[in-house]
Amino acid sequence: MLETKGRPNRLGLWGWLGGGRWGMERYLYTLHRVTGLGLLAYFLLHIVVTSSRAFSQGAWEEAMARVSGEIFEVGEYLVFLAFAFHAVNGIRLLLIELGIGVGQPIEPVYPYRTSVDVQRPLAIGALAVAAVIAILGTLSMWGE
Repeated sequence: MLETKGRPNRLGLWGWLGGGRWGMERYLYTLHRVTGLGLLAYFLLHIVVTSSRAFSQGAWEEAMARVSGEIFEVGEYLVFLAFAFHAVNGIRLLLIELGIGVGQPIEPVYPYRTSVDVQRPLAIGALAVAAVIAILGTLSMWGE
């Protein structure tokens, strides 16, 4: 068992995946990383498919035929959802990094105060904005 500062790591892998005692901020951190990797994978696939146009019209049509179908429509929708969350959460992180919305820094004197309670409304607001963007995108993509 892994030891840290004299205390055993009882959470194991769940401590990373589930956030342990960290709560919503850890979930947002993990989701931000996962959506970033997903967007990177989509971007690389997009470059590969688009670059086939440079070879010939037939190569382009073959590449487009490979990435068409219902599964890829669902994939495009998931990319949109990932983009909506990743962009809004990135703006939230930028605001926090600039100190906007978290208040003035305080001297670290015991008893320590945390800014988690100050950041949480900003996180909930960012999730609400991402949800509105996702709903509008869903209506635009699949609404008639």
